[in-house]
Amino acid sequence: MKIFRFTFCLLISITAALCVTWAFGALYFDLQESGPLAATIFVIAVMAAVIFVRRKLLKLAIVIGGCALVAAWWLTLKPSNDRAWQLDVAKTAWAEINDDKVTIHNVRNCDYRTETDFTIHWETRTVQLSKIKGMDVAINYWGSPWIAHPIVSFQFADTLPLCFSIETRKTIGETYSALRGLYRQYTLIYIVADERDVIRLRTNYRHEDVYLYHTLASPAQARGRFLEYTQAMNALHEHPRWYNAVTSNCTTSIRTQRAVKKRAPWDWRILLNGKADEMLYQHHAIATGELSFAELKQRSLINERARAADKDPDFSLLIREGLPRAN
Repeated sequence: MKIFRFTFCLLISITAALCVTWAFGALYFDLQESGPLAATIFVIAVMAAVIFVRRKLLKLAIVIGGCALVAAWWLTLKPSNDRAWQLDVAKTAWAEINDDKVTIHNVRNCDYRTETDFTIHWETRTVQLSKIKGMDVAINYWGSPWIAHPIVSFQFADTLPLCFSIETRKTIGETYSALRGLYRQYTLIYIVADERDVIRLRTNYRHEDVYLYHTLASPAQARGRFLEYTQAMNALHEHPRWYNAVTSNCTTSIRTQRAVKKRAPWDWRILLNGKADEMLYQHHAIATGELSFAELKQRSLINERARAADKDPDFSLLIREGLPRAN
């Protein structure tokens, strides 16, 4: 009985501590200029309650109540599309769907000289759903093998591929922080781009590792996923949504943009998405050429081919040389 009581009290204490930590961060990051002061006062008030309030239940009620008040305020914060955005995310893509024809506005196709020095181009492209022949996925690493960024590229029979990259929309002077990403600091943006933009940026200028895989999606399945992306993109164009590093990020959004009944079962590799390609391999979702996963991943690294292709109009073909294809 004592062990049960001790375990219960320990779990309550850990939960309360986590709530206080989260509330401190919410005040610190999301209350703008007065955030650090408000967060400090909040922690002092919580410590005072813990030290001076004798009754345990009252002490706990004060702590949880304080966190609940912070959460209630935090949930009132609304995202906006009207801010001073960085040039590469200054516009949001949106699509007009008319039967088989889809016209996408604000397709990004930058002319890069370095990662930060580029000429921005926003294009309008019209594609036909009936010409979609498949989709590929690129997995992009910049540090830890456990964390990556997926980019989905749709292939057309009569025109260049179109990429969808779900990212944080940053304001001028703002940089990404995983810690800040847990709070209401960034909004989501669906970047629609040419492969010579969104993939070449990572391979040739950021010097990040990019692995490209052909998926086994049929043309009909690829069309369905393309429409999911455009519908989610249009919704964000009209109604911005907060990014969250855990619940609403570049990978979880791919899953949640689907109808509930169509979503794949939850897998821990959706969160630790550096292992997403391994998950796709195990689920028989990508072309393998009967290679082991280690051999496939080695062959799928496209950095050398991307650097060699660079501005070549056939960039998309050249980076796919040697990749296993669906039968």
